[in-house]
Amino acid sequence: MKNVLKLAALIIPTLLILDLIWIGVVAQGIYQDQIGYLLSPTVVWWAAILFYIIYSLVLAYLVVLPAIRNNNFKQALYNGLLFGLAAFATYDLTNLATTRDWPIAIAFIDMAYGTIVAGATSATAFVLGKKLIR
Repeated sequence: MKNVLKLAALIIPTLLILDLIWIGVVAQGIYQDQIGYLLSPTVVWWAAILFYIIYSLVLAYLVVLPAIRNNNFKQALYNGLLFGLAAFATYDLTNLATTRDWPIAIAFIDMAYGTIVAGATSATAFVLGKKLIR
């Protein structure tokens, strides 16, 4: 468990930085245009923090730690990509199935972003984590 916590401590800031760039700069206009009617004017911080903790712990446990144990960068990258796709597809495809007027473009943009961010984060955590975990 100690190694999972160490890896999660690397994953959380990486995710935060990438999300701040994505949500705050790159895709802000897209989300506002497509789903602005759903966006809250304020962030529910406890929910955001809980997401980052859970997502980081699971990514560390299921993706990064096994790749470090196998000394396999590609395993971290590819499994991170798959993990991100599965996580974001769960959210976006469920929204498409259950939410009125959920934009299909947002679903595919989100799934692409989730795939890329989890892959990049897993690869980064693998490289940095190898130095922490022996």
